Amino acid sequence: MNYKVMCLSALLALNAQAQEGHSADPLKIHGFVAQGVIDVDNSNFVNDNGEISLKLTEIGLNTSYQFSDDYRFAAQAVYLNGGNRYKEGLRVDYFLIDWSAYSSDEWQANLFVGRFKNAHWLHSSTRDIPFARPSILLPQGTYFDGFRDIAVGGDGAALKLTYNNDKYGEFDFNFSRGKSPIDSDDAEVILTKLAQGNIEHELDTQASVYWRPVFSQWRFGLTLLDSEFNYKNESPDFFVDGRFVFQFYTVNALYEGEHWEFTSEILQTRFLTEGFYAAQFNQVNIGQGGYVQAVYKVNQRLKFISRFENFYVNKDDKKGRQLQQQSFGTIPHYFAYQHDKMLGFSYDFSDNLRVNAEYHWVKGAARVNPIVLPNPEANSEHWKMWALQLMYWF
Repeated sequence: MNYKVMCLSALLALNAQAQEGHSADPLKIHGFVAQGVIDVDNSNFVNDNGEISLKLTEIGLNTSYQFSDDYRFAAQAVYLNGGNRYKEGLRVDYFLIDWSAYSSDEWQANLFVGRFKNAHWLHSSTRDIPFARPSILLPQGTYFDGFRDIAVGGDGAALKLTYNNDKYGEFDFNFSRGKSPIDSDDAEVILTKLAQGNIEHELDTQASVYWRPVFSQWRFGLTLLDSEFNYKNESPDFFVDGRFVFQFYTVNALYEGEHWEFTSEILQTRFLTEGFYAAQFNQVNIGQGGYVQAVYKVNQRLKFISRFENFYVNKDDKKGRQLQQQSFGTIPHYFAYQHDKMLGFSYDFSDNLRVNAEYHWVKGAARVNPIVLPNPEANSEHWKMWALQLMYWF
């Protein structure tokens, strides 16, 4: 029995216990079902045939159990089908013990051990829950769907410190170190179907700090990520052994008012490739990007959202001319960037039933899988996309 099945079995057992006990103060069980329809023109972002798709499925079950004032267990398993965005199937997003190590009037310290949940970026702790996200699709420059399973969390440990002061405001500091399991399906989505070998995620290090001034509706943050991946080829293989180093830095700001919410994240990435394409291959790209997003809350049920995003794989090759030249014309220039304009809305029919809808105008294909060997025949420079998703949670 593999790790995913074991974790899912544990979740189902806890659910049965909750149904029988009815004294569920320490035990909480929640879940969600989201099904949508998505249509993408001139890109294989979701599928290869360009037809309207129902591959917008998210089903999840999560639980937490409070053993004592200081110890809590939490876990979540999900089934996803997003077409080419990520692999289809079951995965365990988190499976952890939360230890409340210290608490005072000003300080709170928590240690998470197991498969912990990423809490560093603005939307990283909610990207796995459809009704908690601001939109169906998150900004791909920052929240690339191809890295979804790697970015949601990792196996290891995470530390969260919170300091609240009446004079200086509230500070949150997060630190984590762990690794995410990657199987052959993940490698195929991110790399290419030609990759016959195995890619392994080494231990990565992440840190973030957030500050909310006293009585302020603003929150500001800084995040850092340093991760490494190794590729081991298998004969016969189109690629050789390789090493990838990915570093990711963001600054962000969030404003939450009565009717308006504004969000922005500015990012810079460093992506090192050694080997993989050839034994002596060595390349470093410094990428840049960011987005601004606005949400207007008409009332408790209806919200409108708009977003503008820019992303460049290499800040010194924003128009992709070097990319096209280095690939001898096989990879068009527009795979060096991806810009997205989006409009959408959400409407709550009840406290646990919502519909989200959005339309995207996209230029470029830098965040379309597979990113290592992209498919120019299936991707145009300009493409459009709309999505509609109905979600229920309990």
